[in-house]
Amino acid sequence: MLSIGDKAPDFTLRADDKSQISLKDYQGKNVVILFFPAAFTGVCTKELCMMRDGIAAYEKLDTQILAISVDSLFTLNKWKADQQFNFPLLSDFNKTASKKYDTLYKEFVFEMKGVSKRSAFVVDKDGIIQYAEVLENAGDMPNFEAVRETLQRI
Repeated sequence: MLSIGDKAPDFTLRADDKSQISLKDYQGKNVVILFFPAAFTGVCTKELCMMRDGIAAYEKLDTQILAISVDSLFTLNKWKADQQFNFPLLSDFNKTASKKYDTLYKEFVFEMKGVSKRSAFVVDKDGIIQYAEVLENAGDMPNFEAVRETLQRI
């Protein structure tokens, strides 16, 4: 598992708009990386709507939000349009980033394998992990107060 002080693994994934986005694209900026299990589900919708509605606080802290799931980019595109999310949704369909960040369930609900665990990482402007939280229970939310406190401190 990744820990505070580790170099954040880079990744390049397709976004909801079909563009490619890499973590390294945000060097010099803080990044909150959110892994989530599945689009169009209750807790994931609640989580990302909280981020959408609170984005101004993150922007004041020079922070980019990136939300990642193993859903297809087509699913993410539809969900983003429905919910009017104001940050990129990245498809980790091939599970490359989820493996690097050790955020995959061996088995999720309904015998689904290889679904991302709900997780939050704060990566600073130098690419170093300053906060890491990987949740086993998909019904739990990351500690967003701790995420914001971390961003204020760095």
